[in-house]
Amino acid sequence: MIFYFILGTVILGDALWIALTVRRSRKAWQKVTAVMWGTLQLGAVAGMLLARSDVADFYNAAPRWVHSIVLIWHLLCVLPWLLWQLLRGLCALPLKLARTALPKPDRDGVTRREFLGASAAFIPPAFTIGGATIGEFQLDDFRIRKTTVPIASLPPALEGLTIAHITDLHAGRLTRGKVMERIVAETNGLNPDVIALTGDLINDSLSAMPAVVDLVGGLRAKELLVSCEGNHDLIDNPSEFYRQAEKGGLNLLRNETTSVRIRDQLLQVLGLPWTRGAGRMADSVRELLAKRDPAAWQLMLAHHPHAWDLMEDVPLTLSGHSHGGQLMLNEALGAGPMVFRYWSGIYRKEQRALAVSNGVGNWFPVRTAAPAEILHITLTRANS
Repeated sequence: MIFYFILGTVILGDALWIALTVRRSRKAWQKVTAVMWGTLQLGAVAGMLLARSDVADFYNAAPRWVHSIVLIWHLLCVLPWLLWQLLRGLCALPLKLARTALPKPDRDGVTRREFLGASAAFIPPAFTIGGATIGEFQLDDFRIRKTTVPIASLPPALEGLTIAHITDLHAGRLTRGKVMERIVAETNGLNPDVIALTGDLINDSLSAMPAVVDLVGGLRAKELLVSCEGNHDLIDNPSEFYRQAEKGGLNLLRNETTSVRIRDQLLQVLGLPWTRGAGRMADSVRELLAKRDPAAWQLMLAHHPHAWDLMEDVPLTLSGHSHGGQLMLNEALGAGPMVFRYWSGIYRKEQRALAVSNGVGNWFPVRTAAPAEILHITLTRANS
C-alpha cells in the first residue's frame, strides 16, 4: 500500500512538473525538453509497475544508470518539490485572492520572473544526471572495515573469533554483476570463522534471488554461515522468498536459533524476524530469547538496530538497515541520527555490544560520508 501511494505521488509530481514547466517556458526547445524528460520519467514508473505484475522485466532490461536517474529524480527532486509547491501555494493563497480583484496590466514579452522560473525548472534534471553520474562511480565500491570488539562475557575458547558481517546487499536494480563476485572474493579473503548476513538480501524483486543464492553459495566460513531477513526481502512475495531461501541453502533464521561448537565452546546464533511496530518487535524478541541455551554464548542477528534495546543480556548483536545514514555530512550529522538511535559502528550498553554495518549494497545510488562496507569483527575478552 505504501509503495503504491508513493508511486501515485511521483506520477502526480511528474505530470505537474511537465505542466508547470511548459507553462513557464517561452522557448520551443524548453517546452520539448520538459515534455521529453517528464514523459521518460513517467515511462520508467510505468516500467516499474509492469515489472511488479510480471508483464515486463524492467529491472534487468534497464541499465543501472536509468534506475539511478529515476530514483534520484523522484526521491530527491520530485517529492521535495511537491512539498515545496504545496507549502508555497498555501502561503501565497491570500495574496493571489487579493490580486484577482485588481486589473491585470497589459504586457508583452517575457518577464524576468518568468525567465528565472523557466530556467530554474531545468536545474533538478541537471542535478539528477549529475547525481547518477556520481552514483556510477560509487555503486561498485565498498570497503572492508575491521574492528575489534572487547566483550567481558566472551569465553576463553572464543578469544579471537572473527565474524564477516554482510548486510543490506539489496541485490537487484543497483547491486548486480561483478560487484557480487567481488563481495564473495573479499569476504572469503578474510577467512572468517562466521559469516553473518543480516537481511535485505534482495532489493524488492525476487528476480534477484538466483544471484543471491549464487553469492551465498560462494561464501566460505570456517565454522558457520547464517542469515536473517530484512524488510526489503519481504516486499515482493514473503512466502516465495522463504521457499527460495530454503531451496538455495541460505540458513535463514526466522525466530529460530542454530548452534555450532567452536573449540569446545557452544556458540548459539539467534535470528530475529522482521516486524513492524515496537510492540510486535518486543513480542518477537521475547519469544526468541526464550529459546536461549544457557550452556551457549549467544550472538543475535537483527536487521533493525533498535531491536538491541530489547536484547537484555545478549552479549553481541549484529544489525544493518540504516545504510550508515546514506546521506551524511559527517559521521555525526545527517540522515542517520535523524532517523535512528544507532546507525553506524559499535555501540555499548553495560556488558552488551551492538555492531551496525553501513551495508555492502545499495537501494539508492548516492552515498555521502556513509561508504558501503563489509564489517570484519574480531572478538576479544574485556575486563568486566
